[in-house]
Amino acid sequence: MPLIKIEKVTKIYRFGEQELKVLEDVSVEIEKGEFLCIMGPSGSGKSTFMNILGCLDTPTSGRYYLDSIDVSTFGANELAEIRNKKIGFVFQQFNLLPRATAVENVELPLIYAGVPYKERRERAKDMLAQVGLAERVSHYPKQLSGGQQQRVAIARALVNSPSIILADEPTGNLDSKSSLEIMEIFKRLNEEQGLTTIIVTHEPDIASFGRRQIRFLDGKIVCDSAVCTMEEKK
Repeated sequence: MPLIKIEKVTKIYRFGEQELKVLEDVSVEIEKGEFLCIMGPSGSGKSTFMNILGCLDTPTSGRYYLDSIDVSTFGANELAEIRNKKIGFVFQQFNLLPRATAVENVELPLIYAGVPYKERRERAKDMLAQVGLAERVSHYPKQLSGGQQQRVAIARALVNSPSIILADEPTGNLDSKSSLEIMEIFKRLNEEQGLTTIIVTHEPDIASFGRRQIRFLDGKIVCDSAVCTMEEKK
């Protein structure tokens, strides 16, 4: 069984009597340890697909199996538990607490999980070291560059040892040099730790880091390959 199995998923948003179909009959399998990039123009359905993968939303119809568990019909509390245990999120906006140091920001998921202070502080420092910020543990976000803030966000996403990392436009607020550095971190974590890595991006140079690319258009997958071009159809 693959780590992720999406079966004929459709997502419809209803506004009164109007309906907006943003995903239509999408089926995908993702194996443990894959490095996958999801592409597509605005309104293509890629962000909704990401939200379903991350258990932030549920399909209108179809099935989503995560680690062989059908999470399609889970309620809010069950989905929150799945997210906390299995999924680490990285966003375009770093979402760091401005009055907390780097190590305190990374500790946050461990505080929610009830991990004792000494253990969580050690784990947070270790994760910061893994993303090259061992000397920045006591710095506040305003004292860090954009690339360094995103590294803190990656460390925070990884501190609970998730089986999947989901990154939504993680380089969107970074310059080209910092973007490449962040993608190299994702690549290293995937290769050295076997971390299943799924990145949403509209930038072809960022998508080129993935060993597999999926391209969405009008709520459907139009390409699932090692490399997807703008014109390619599935």
